[in-house]
Amino acid sequence: MYTPKDTYELRTAVELFSSPTVTTYNGVRTKTYAVSGETIFVNWKSRGGTESTVNGVVSILDTAIVTTWYRSDITSGSRLKLADGRIYEIVSEPENIEERNIFLQFKVQRAKGGV
Repeated sequence: MYTPKDTYELRTAVELFSSPTVTTYNGVRTKTYAVSGETIFVNWKSRGGTESTVNGVVSILDTAIVTTWYRSDITSGSRLKLADGRIYEIVSEPENIEERNIFLQFKVQRAKGGV
């Protein structure tokens, strides 16, 4: 059985906010998350972010790759909160490694602005 190297060090504690409440007001959809989430342990690799060029302007997006134990409630709309208060949103569909329901890997991006 294949075991990714990233799963040997699941040491970073994060809060998982997995099921947002979606409300629509005047055609604008708003996601509302719970006040506190469930603590899970993950392997967090930021690697300095990702460069993005839009209309000739270069910006650095605060991104990371996360590996954790498999959970069916982790979806692309979920959020993670680090101990220092930074909030990240899952931007890619979580990959169920080898379809074994043991480990998940996904990419997150920092959620800035109105939280």
